[in-house]
Amino acid sequence: MSRNPMKIKGLTLIELMITLAIAGILIATAAPSMRDFVQNNRSATQINELQATLNLGRSEAIKRNNSITICRSSDGTSCTGAWQDGWIVFIDNDFDGTVDEGDEVLRVHGGLATGNTLRFTQAKIVYANTGLARTGSNGIFIHCDSRGSQYARGLIVGPSGRARLFTESDFRDVIEDNADIERFLCA
Repeated sequence: MSRNPMKIKGLTLIELMITLAIAGILIATAAPSMRDFVQNNRSATQINELQATLNLGRSEAIKRNNSITICRSSDGTSCTGAWQDGWIVFIDNDFDGTVDEGDEVLRVHGGLATGNTLRFTQAKIVYANTGLARTGSNGIFIHCDSRGSQYARGLIVGPSGRARLFTESDFRDVIEDNADIERFLCA
């Protein structure tokens, strides 16, 4: 009897089914972690972009020795809409907090993607030529995604004009009035 030099090797049906079952289990356990990873990165990126905008406004006020306003803007040209719709940074020559003729828009930021929300205790931030936030400009930004308050991120803009990051666990330390906490928590 002659032996066939080319022996065919492969997987049995049982081996293939076991391999697919193990792969399915691994994918099922990894998918939620991947979703959280993506949402965490998206949230961090969006709040960091806002902080970069606030830092730009503050530094431009000092550099240009002029008032700089940052306000919510749904159209990129005026102070309208909600913060999650976008915001603009502009030189506020007449210190009125609105974009008028002669005011130069320095930066336009579009709205937040994926239905994330952004709220602020004020309608705008006005930086004086010293870089300090004018009276009524300091407050708290709250950024929320679909996961709720425990994943919220925020920025506190103090009277110095400096913006610092905080998370939901910091809420109770930052917000003194418990009624205000409910207003800021994510829906």
